[in-house]
Amino acid sequence: MFVVCGEALMDVFASAETDSGMALDARVGGSPFNTAVGLARLGQPVNFFGAISSGFLGERLMRTLQHEGVGTATVQRNDAATTLGLVGLDAAGVPSYSFYGDGCADRLLTPDAIDTLPQTVGAIHVGSYATVVEPVASTLRQLVDQYAARTLISFDPNIRLNVEPELARWRDLLDWMLPRAHLLKISDEDLQLLLPGTSLDDFAADVLQQGVRLLVVTRGAEGVSAWTRRTRASVAAQPVDVVDTVGAGDTFQAALLTWLSENGRLTPDGLSDLSQADLEAASRFAGQAAAITCSRRGADMPRRAELVQGWRPCPSTS
Repeated sequence: MFVVCGEALMDVFASAETDSGMALDARVGGSPFNTAVGLARLGQPVNFFGAISSGFLGERLMRTLQHEGVGTATVQRNDAATTLGLVGLDAAGVPSYSFYGDGCADRLLTPDAIDTLPQTVGAIHVGSYATVVEPVASTLRQLVDQYAARTLISFDPNIRLNVEPELARWRDLLDWMLPRAHLLKISDEDLQLLLPGTSLDDFAADVLQQGVRLLVVTRGAEGVSAWTRRTRASVAAQPVDVVDTVGAGDTFQAALLTWLSENGRLTPDGLSDLSQADLEAASRFAGQAAAITCSRRGADMPRRAELVQGWRPCPSTS
C-alpha cells in the first residue's frame, strides 16, 4: 500500500475570453493528489494523506479520489476553503502557477491524522509545497520521522516559489530529508534553484553518501539520469507532441514507484541493488508514462493498459 502525502487543490486554466471577462476551466490537482491518482490508474493500491475542504470544491476532489480508486480513509476534512492554482501556459505548453492558498484546507493537516494510516504501508511519498508551509509541514515531518526506519520514503521537492519564495526554506527541507528519504526524485530545474552550479555527479555523490538509495533527476527534453551507490544510467526523453507539461513530473513519480513495486524493488535494499539495466528500464517506463500525460491537456495520467500496449507518442510531421 502506497500513502501519498500533501496538497489537494483546483488547477484553474484560462480557456477563453468572454464579453465580460474570461472563462475558466477548473480541474482537480495538486502534485501529491496527481501522484496518488497516477498510482491508482497504474493499478497500485494507494491512499491519499492530506486535508480536504468540506466545501463544494473539496467534495469534487473527494469524488475524484473515490472514482479513481484512491483510498480516502486517511483524508482529514475541514471547513476551510480549497486552494486555487491559476495555471498559465507558454507557447511550449510549460505551465506557470499563481497560488491562492493562505489558510486553506490543504495547509491545515494536523498530527492526529497520522493515526489513520493503515498497518500495511509499503511506501510513503511526500513532496511539493505541503512540505514547507505550516501547519501541514510539521505534520509531514512527524510522519516521516515516525515511519522512516521501517518504511520506504520517497521525496520530490517540486519547488513552488509562488507559494514559498524563500529558497532557504526549501534548502532546509532538502537537508532534513536526505538522511530520511530512500528515493529522491528531483528535476534539474529544481536542483539548480536549490544549488546553483552544482553538477549532477557531485550532487549524486553527496545525497547517496547521506543515505539516499536511489536518486533520479528528470531533465526535460534531455531525458533522465539515475544513480545508486553501485551504478548510474541515463535515458533519452521520449519524443512527443506536447500539449502541456502539467502533471508530467507527478506521472513520472507514480510510474517510477509502480515499476519498483511490480519488480519487487520497493524497499531500501531493493533500491540499492538496482542494476544499470534496471535503472534504464524504470526510467523508460516512467518517461513513457510522462510523455502520455504531456500529449494531452492537464494532469491526465495514463492507465496501466496504455503502457502495456506500448503507446509511442511521435512528433507531428505536419
